[in-house]
Amino acid sequence: MIGLEHYLILAALLFSIGLYGALVKRNAVIILMCIEIMLNAVNIMLIAFSRFVVPAMLTGQVFAIFVIVVAAAEAAVGLAIIIAIYRNRQLIDISKINLMKW
Repeated sequence: MIGLEHYLILAALLFSIGLYGALVKRNAVIILMCIEIMLNAVNIMLIAFSRFVVPAMLTGQVFAIFVIVVAAAEAAVGLAIIIAIYRNRQLIDISKINLMKW
């Protein structure tokens, strides 16, 4: 039987992978993808706690929907910023972007 521990281990692994990718990678698109992985790990934890702690209430699912909405907005704004930087600089390497010098 799959218990709460299994979901928490899965969420911790996903969050760790996303955190590692967000800290190590230099490509802006990959960093955004890693942030999305971290948000999905949080969604798994919210729904798992909701399912195993208070199964009659749907609070975890409601919070997960809010996280999904925030993730969609973050992806849209982040990609817009990346496209604007790419149009001006022709690069998306985070270590080479310095917005103070145009």
